[in-house]
Amino acid sequence: MCALVGVLVSGAAALADGADVRMDVRVGVLAYQGSERAARDWDATLDHLNRVIPDHRFTMVPLDLPGMVLAVADHRVDFVITNPGNYVTLEARFAVTRIATLESETVGSAMGAVGSTIFRRADREDLVVLKDLRGQSVAVVSTDAFGGFQIAWRELEEAGVRPFRDLRALTAVGFPMEGVVEAVRDGRADAGIVRACLLEELAAAGRIRPDEFAVLGERAAGGLPCRVSSRLYPDWPFARLPHTPRELARRVSAALLTMPAEDGRGWTASLDYTTVHDLFRHLHIGPYPKTPPSVVELVEEYWQWLVVAAVTLLWWIVHAGRVEILVHRRTVELQREIAERERAEATALRLREERDQLSRLGIVGEMASNIAHELNQPLTAITNFGHGMIRILDSRSPDPGLLRAGAKSVVEQAELAAAIIRRTRAFVRRKDAQHETIDVNGVVGEALSLFAAPSDRRSVPLRAELAEGLPPVAGDRVELQQVLLNLLQNAVDATQDRGDGAGIVVRTATAGPIVEVSVSDSGTGAAPETLAKLFDPFYTTKPDGLGLGLSICRTIVERHGGGIRAEPNPERGLTVLFTLPAVEDAS
Repeated sequence: MCALVGVLVSGAAALADGADVRMDVRVGVLAYQGSERAARDWDATLDHLNRVIPDHRFTMVPLDLPGMVLAVADHRVDFVITNPGNYVTLEARFAVTRIATLESETVGSAMGAVGSTIFRRADREDLVVLKDLRGQSVAVVSTDAFGGFQIAWRELEEAGVRPFRDLRALTAVGFPMEGVVEAVRDGRADAGIVRACLLEELAAAGRIRPDEFAVLGERAAGGLPCRVSSRLYPDWPFARLPHTPRELARRVSAALLTMPAEDGRGWTASLDYTTVHDLFRHLHIGPYPKTPPSVVELVEEYWQWLVVAAVTLLWWIVHAGRVEILVHRRTVELQREIAERERAEATALRLREERDQLSRLGIVGEMASNIAHELNQPLTAITNFGHGMIRILDSRSPDPGLLRAGAKSVVEQAELAAAIIRRTRAFVRRKDAQHETIDVNGVVGEALSLFAAPSDRRSVPLRAELAEGLPPVAGDRVELQQVLLNLLQNAVDATQDRGDGAGIVVRTATAGPIVEVSVSDSGTGAAPETLAKLFDPFYTTKPDGLGLGLSICRTIVERHGGGIRAEPNPERGLTVLFTLPAVEDAS
């Protein structure tokens, strides 16, 4: 009693103060084209309710699909206006009840007012029917959208296109739905799915050209004045939530049924949404998730695989039986061959020895070309130094210092040739190279010293740009020198005929734990197709080349744990660069 008195006193005080004591009623609206469009579509309905039911204040709450579910779950709205698909989901999850259905004067019946339009750009003439979408990209507002995807999903399935498996991409662009049209127009998607009549509305507003898009799988639209690609379903419902008072719901229903049509749209008595339930049941979505298939369904869907499995099992049974028979026969034969086993073993031993001998000879044969190629450079250097010494001796006043330097160079080249032979013999014997900690700049300096004579003879300037503080690497000094000499020889061959002062630059650098060595020339360079196979065995651009030099270089570098590549210079010429891993602990 006291509480009732308190309420009456509070109400009287509020009236005395002139306060608005109308109860707030929140109506959640699915804003698939944005809040502003939702306000234009539903303001007339809310204004009518506010006039007919003056003791309540009806306000609109624009929501997207996830927001609609959360708002209903949290009781933040009292009524909802949403699409049929979302309503069926809310009905199953939250016991939402429809009290009226939207009716349009331009549609023959409210039972056939919602559909989907699958469209493409008019210039995409390769897309004609729905099955042409296989392997294409399709834009949708959301995979949970009713008119924007789920209705079209069924039509695609019946045309033999499974959207989540057969499309190259199924892109959800989000609300508003005009984003789907923009994605197709800009070429970000091959086709798009929107609710029926959206294209006509955009064309009427001058936002697209009437002939800008073509409809795929177009079918008769009934009383709907739009191009559609699907069946039609009941129009949007006006539904109440379980916590909304029944009396208020009854008053709202009566008000909606008496509402005069606004912009050609009004409300009619609640319709049957069985066709929407059938759609969701067919797609196994919403309140009809896919249940574990029965044996018959499994057989119908996977019968091809079951046939393959049965044939495989039958083959295995036959094969196992055959093997068993063969094993039995072989056992009997082995029992008869015991007396000949020692002779067979002796024959097998002799054949293995012959096979190993042939293998060794094959390795030696493969190394013959490498030996000839690698020995060619030190022998050429020895010949050059020998001729130089002869010219010095033939001069009027031979310089002992020059003769001593020439003789020293001959010895160095002979030692290099001997090292190549020793390394080749070790390779034939399958012995690993003996790596040591090496200063890369020192190896480069030795290689440049060895190559100085050929470079001077061909009048090709040669200079070095060596970085300081390089970390040491682990490797075979002779092998790395051989790589540099091969690269230097190729660079000289590429630049010797230019005659314009073009030269060769050898650089060293470090990039973290990697040491880089590059040889750059200013020669004729190489075409992209040549660069692609420059390091392949037996590929050469020289008339008398064997095509082994760069292949051997790659083998040596990779054996040291590095890599090698060729790059064209910005202006002219080519740079061949190889990398080596630095030694973490030089000690």
